[in-house]
Amino acid sequence: MPVRSAALLLYRRRAAVEVWIAHMGGPFWASKDEGAWSLPKGIVEADDRGDELSAARREFAEEIGSPAPDADYVALGDFRGSGKTIVVFAAEAEFDPEAVRSNTFELEWPPRSGRMRTFPEVDDARWFSVDDARTKLTKAQRPILDALLAHLDDDAEIH
Repeated sequence: MPVRSAALLLYRRRAAVEVWIAHMGGPFWASKDEGAWSLPKGIVEADDRGDELSAARREFAEEIGSPAPDADYVALGDFRGSGKTIVVFAAEAEFDPEAVRSNTFELEWPPRSGRMRTFPEVDDARWFSVDDARTKLTKAQRPILDALLAHLDDDAEIH
């Protein structure tokens, strides 16, 4: 079965629409900025089938260190990239945690050194305008921003 991840995309309206994204942790991403950010997300486990929003909320809390805000989440769609499918739920929300405290992973570092080190999955997260986020997100996740903007345009036409 193909790998499936669930993600939350928080947005807020300022002078421009802003989105909350996270910088990937670990030594590979440490000195990178462009293309090194992601939506907080994680694997949909077998127990999560049928409740992917709960999976997205759990993974958000693990990667950010704060519970996802209570908001009206809408399914934004499924997006393919990097050998997996990401199901994305979006919500307008104010979110300003005191700190980002991600869960961690172990990795042999430096490679072939025999030393295992612990790194955070996420080492930074914050608000960016959609234009700035478009360059920061991985290429596979950039179409999610277009889907968000289309959703906001559709929502504006309804109201």
